[in-house]
Amino acid sequence: MRKLLAYPITVLYFLCFGLTLVIFHPIQWFCNNVFGYKAHKISVDCLQFFLMRCLNVLGTRFSFNNPHHIEKGIPLILVANHQSMYDIPPLIWFLRKHHVKFISKKELGKGIPSVSYNLRHGGSVLIDRKDAFGSIKAIQEFAQRVEQRKWAAVIFPEGTRSRDGHPKPFKTKGLITMFNHMPSALIVPITINNSWKTLRYGKFPMGLGAHIKYTVHKPIALTESKDRKELISEIEKTITEAIIV
Repeated sequence: MRKLLAYPITVLYFLCFGLTLVIFHPIQWFCNNVFGYKAHKISVDCLQFFLMRCLNVLGTRFSFNNPHHIEKGIPLILVANHQSMYDIPPLIWFLRKHHVKFISKKELGKGIPSVSYNLRHGGSVLIDRKDAFGSIKAIQEFAQRVEQRKWAAVIFPEGTRSRDGHPKPFKTKGLITMFNHMPSALIVPITINNSWKTLRYGKFPMGLGAHIKYTVHKPIALTESKDRKELISEIEKTITEAIIV
């Protein structure tokens, strides 16, 4: 019965979701080209708010547990597990004062209203997964830019999303590259729970009533002397131990 109900509600959700992306695409373009970065960022933040409201149509709720006060003006490396594309709007919205940017695959840089524009013009980086050397170089330049501007870079070390909530092993190269080129950054581990349930039936229909929960763990200063791989293992353990499947 729940799955049957999901069909018409998913249609309504897609209408709201698609309309939101189409409306905000020219808004982003106008803000960016007429007023510059600050206005563009405000438009992107507003987009995330409305994308979350679209998810409310599915009965999706959000909880963001962030007990650690992190001051603005400090470069951050946000390290999180990855369960669905719906992980992203709440991260941008709830951490908006930190100017959240992403490492994304190049395929997302075209064809998606609003999303592709923001990835190309909002300070994120697009990488070609088939070009390992080029990807590392792009991540290096991205890390340096984020460090210099004191933004926050999100990295999903699993490399791809988990379809059932069970975490995949962390890949180390991207993280080590970020660490090496953001020496003054704080590392902020984040655990995401239940996002995969929005896609429990696949892309259509979507799952109803998911309660997506974010847990922000204690930040780690990169200035603390520690072996990089040992540090990644510690971060992975912190994140994965808080995953509830």
